[in-house]
Amino acid sequence: MSEFALALDAFHFIRPAWLLLLLPIAALWWHVRRHRGQRALPQAGLAPHLHAALTVGGGGRRRFVPIDGVTLVLALATLGAAGPTWSRVPDPFVAQSAPLVVVLEVTPSMETSDIAPSRLARGKQKIRDLLDLRAGARTALVAYAGTAHSVVPMTEDPGVMVPYLEGLDPAVMPQEGNRAAAALTLATGILAGEDGPGGILFVTDGIDPADVAALDGAPALAALAMLPEGVADRGLDTLSAPVIRVSPDGSDVARIDRTLNAAYREAMLQNSDQPWEDRGNWLALPAALLGLLWFRRGWTMRWAVLALFLALAPPPAEAGPIDWFLTPDQQGRLAFENREYKRAATLFTDPLWRGYALYRDGQYKEAMDVLGRLDTAEAAFIAGMAAIKGQTYRDGVRAFQTALDRDPDYPNAAENLAVAKDIVDYIERVREASDTGEDRGIGADDVVFDNESGRGAETEIEGPDDGGPAILTTEEWMNTVDTRTGDFLRQRFAMEANRKPQADTAGTAGAAETPR
Repeated sequence: MSEFALALDAFHFIRPAWLLLLLPIAALWWHVRRHRGQRALPQAGLAPHLHAALTVGGGGRRRFVPIDGVTLVLALATLGAAGPTWSRVPDPFVAQSAPLVVVLEVTPSMETSDIAPSRLARGKQKIRDLLDLRAGARTALVAYAGTAHSVVPMTEDPGVMVPYLEGLDPAVMPQEGNRAAAALTLATGILAGEDGPGGILFVTDGIDPADVAALDGAPALAALAMLPEGVADRGLDTLSAPVIRVSPDGSDVARIDRTLNAAYREAMLQNSDQPWEDRGNWLALPAALLGLLWFRRGWTMRWAVLALFLALAPPPAEAGPIDWFLTPDQQGRLAFENREYKRAATLFTDPLWRGYALYRDGQYKEAMDVLGRLDTAEAAFIAGMAAIKGQTYRDGVRAFQTALDRDPDYPNAAENLAVAKDIVDYIERVREASDTGEDRGIGADDVVFDNESGRGAETEIEGPDDGGPAILTTEEWMNTVDTRTGDFLRQRFAMEANRKPQADTAGTAGAAETPR
């Protein structure tokens, strides 16, 4: 179902009782229209040509007259008061895009260069474009050939996925083949752990006909065909799910996003916990413009007074036409729904929404500063998520504990608090085991990592000394390590393939193989 058809199907009025006012409005219009023209100008003593010149509206009753404008304005105002709606109010704590599992075929055929630079390289580019378009939405990555493997579990940070995506190559896959059904089972298992419905996208140059039946039974599935014009594939041609051909521009990615989100938005419409979004304000502007037709005799003077008032009143700083109709928070909501989180953060005056926009934009420290001024469980929970994403795990523990103190039943706060505590405990145990630097002094150029609890020794890395050869910093040392992502994936995929025979994987692979 398209977005337009979905909105049309959900359209209704929140306050339908207001629609009863349309009856007296229609009666008033009919009454005025019916009596219009009955008061004819007397002809006695007037020449026919003067009578015609002095008669206004003598061309017939179908001409637009003032009562038509008044009726239309009243009808628009009544419809607006009735509250037309076709969508739910977005939940600020739930992503407005469907969770998505991207399934990439990594086979020798994908290295064909008929789509420059190659089918596989262009497929990776399209996946990155999709990640940018879905900024902030939860996405996972699965790769398959003769075996299927979870590369990256569900994440809201596309930066985590990019290096693993670049490391995918046919050489890292433990077995050759094209087991799309096994990849579908694994992707379905990943989606089973999500709160809402999600979608699956296959980026492939061909589907084995034996796997078509399995793919046809999957809901919210689409395929991006990495094939040039004129090249067909029997499996893709018989697939009932939407198949989008790769294009030089971004139209294919935009169509994929719309297709996969349609089912998700349809499910969100069934969420009775969220109120319907009142769209009646959309009718205010046309009603106001039509209201200008009410002015008759003396309208010039009235507008002169209004123009003088507007000229003398000091306009707000940097105000534009949109400020006449929408508040900053309403403008921020529009930017937020368009995934322009940075702009939304500058527009919002509501601190909760502003903090959440900063969090979605990746400005974690700024989000924590804004949310720290609020005393609600929601604000503390988002601050905790920002702390975890910003790798200040102790702040995350404090924030989640604060959320529970304010609302002991706040959803997911207890689980996130336990995870944050486990992370802090793991870091402290690693430091305790390293036990470096306790017998040496710490110089001015040394880098010391946080050890708030005092467990173990402070981890110390010496900085360069002008009196001798420079000692590499942690970042410089990490940059010298000659280990590619592909090498890591090759070893991990081989271990997974050896741990469970792929014959079983085709029927049972799922979330158990997904790293947590």
